Amino acid sequence: MNLIRHALQQMPIVAILRGIKPAEVDWAFDVLSAAGIRLIEVPLNSPSPYDSIRRMQQRAGDDILIGAGTVLTTAQVDDLQAIGAKLVVAPNCDPAVIRAAKGYGMAALPGVATATEAFTALQAGADGLKMFPGELMPPAAVKAWRQVMPEGTLLLPVGGVTVDNMAAYVAASADGFGIGGSLYKPGIDGAELKQRVDAFVARVGEIWPKR
Repeated sequence: MNLIRHALQQMPIVAILRGIKPAEVDWAFDVLSAAGIRLIEVPLNSPSPYDSIRRMQQRAGDDILIGAGTVLTTAQVDDLQAIGAKLVVAPNCDPAVIRAAKGYGMAALPGVATATEAFTALQAGADGLKMFPGELMPPAAVKAWRQVMPEGTLLLPVGGVTVDNMAAYVAASADGFGIGGSLYKPGIDGAELKQRVDAFVARVGEIWPKR
């Protein structure tokens, strides 16, 4: 089973917690999981990311994928596997990183910006494609890619996704979204995170087709 697909069917949002600290993980996880978020990544350029991922993973059940973003090397994949992470997200397409993640049974979501990168990632075993940066890949790009990618390919715009532009991406057949700064920024508290998450989840309820 494609773990990312299963999670996206429940809630088509990947929460990106760039900059989160281990001391903030408990309340952030509680807010996100209560809202139905099933994909959470802590970018490796956050403070003590492995501690945060480990702590969050200990709180997560089998239906929530916890992992890292900005994964650039196979050594980092090894370290993530050692702490029980289930999700490997990258800003780029590195077949070696994808294969390492899949070798451990982890979900791999590499970043791609061209059709060549997209097909390379799929050939390496990627579970889905992170269309990054989203600001440079509008809904028209999602629609165009859908015409040439293998049937069932997961396309997730990441970067610049807001409550206001989600509907256009859904109309273009996006399978979900990676949401970072519009959802979490260092320094916010649990109440503000809940307000932001609730706004995105409410919008999903309005625009997301039954699948």
